[in-house]
Amino acid sequence: MKAMVSKSLIAAAVAAASLFGATSAQAAVFNPFTVQPTNPAKAAFVADKITGNYTEIITFNAGGTFDVSLMWTAGQFVTGGGNTTIGANKSRLGNDYGLYALYKASGTLSSAGGKTTFNFQPGSGSLQLWLDGDYDMHETTVVSAPATGTANFVLADTADDKLLAQGNPFAGSGTLDPSLGTCGSGGGSGINCGSFGATTTFYLTPAGKQFFISPNGFYNTAFESGQLNNFQLSGSQVVNGSLDVVFGNTAVPEPASLGLLGLGLLGLGAVRRRKQK
Repeated sequence: MKAMVSKSLIAAAVAAASLFGATSAQAAVFNPFTVQPTNPAKAAFVADKITGNYTEIITFNAGGTFDVSLMWTAGQFVTGGGNTTIGANKSRLGNDYGLYALYKASGTLSSAGGKTTFNFQPGSGSLQLWLDGDYDMHETTVVSAPATGTANFVLADTADDKLLAQGNPFAGSGTLDPSLGTCGSGGGSGINCGSFGATTTFYLTPAGKQFFISPNGFYNTAFESGQLNNFQLSGSQVVNGSLDVVFGNTAVPEPASLGLLGLGLLGLGAVRRRKQK
């Protein structure tokens, strides 16, 4: 029985590693998509990336785990392989409407050599992408940020907001490295002290299909990548930075597979703890 469990853990761990590697590679692809602005008089446009800024609350728990509650606000659409900004006069983002996302996840962390690695636990959270449709009159505002990584952002003026898409995280990792030259010349107070990437399922609502009009049968995966400012690895911390989003199609694990991947990650953690002892 013990041998069978060990083999299952090893298989799950290999599957988890394969999944993380595959999604990281696919995240580099800038797949085009077509957006129809909320003003029907404005023409649709093609983009391949959305950029913006985020604020998150991360809570560190006993046992080397963490919880994250994040809010991202879209700043601009980009095209040309992620190189060319689409102006607000064309996209109407920030003029007629706004976009924001709410994201929650949990995971494990480990530190070595001054660097800390974060691994998201598959199936541990949620993603919601919202349209603030009456942006010029009733812009959605943040009343308060959550106190912990398991709580929610409190928002105001959301009556006109529409849910465009939702999903669940199934892969992701990040590294905090205060020794980076971009992190305050190694002093730990700069604007780029590491980076992270996450992969979530992405399913449009009926309102989302009116906004993201192409491809028909939209991409089923969102790839998020961002940079980390420095923060302490204790209690609940506020982290902010920039975050980009691209879309693609990938083989999304079934719920049972997510459970197996989670078991594999827990098994790796148990092995690591035994070695440390």
